[in-house]
Amino acid sequence: MELSQKEVLSVIAKAKQGDQMAFKKLLDHCWNMVFGFQLKRVQNESEAEDITIEAFAKAFDKIDQFDPQYTFSTWVITISKNIQIDRYRKRKNSIFVEPLEDNKSQGAAIADGSPTREDALIQEQNLLQLQGMMKSLKPIYREVLQLRYFQELSYKDIAQQLNEPMTNIKVRLLRAKKLMAELIDQSPNR
Repeated sequence: MELSQKEVLSVIAKAKQGDQMAFKKLLDHCWNMVFGFQLKRVQNESEAEDITIEAFAKAFDKIDQFDPQYTFSTWVITISKNIQIDRYRKRKNSIFVEPLEDNKSQGAAIADGSPTREDALIQEQNLLQLQGMMKSLKPIYREVLQLRYFQELSYKDIAQQLNEPMTNIKVRLLRAKKLMAELIDQSPNR
């Protein structure tokens, strides 16, 4: 989704007010740039995806600190770069990598919100078809969709079960819903 700088600033203003759709628009607008940047750096798709999710989670948590004299994508890419450097340093200095964040209050700024277009598409599909489509998703996305829609867990419960910050779960779920909606749209039964 291409947005002008003026449109991005307008969406950021809505995100600062807790508008769920604004967060989704920002994620859609910048995902490929941030993910592509990280993929070139780490040369591992799974790690690049994890870093990208964490970068958006941090950006959304600190959306009030965004300085409009910079572009949003550059800001998120810088956050992702710092995360990647921190991960590299931790891996270099330690045998095991500890969770990067353990703040329980994170994610409060991103509201659960009402059902999105992706939510509606997912809910209207036949359960067996959905499960078949979900198999084509990466395990990290399949898992959050399973916990949210089939086990009907809250974001907080999913975060506790996966031992990850709630913001990461919300960003991962936004991305998973988008990918699932794309699969449903491409389905021949649609």
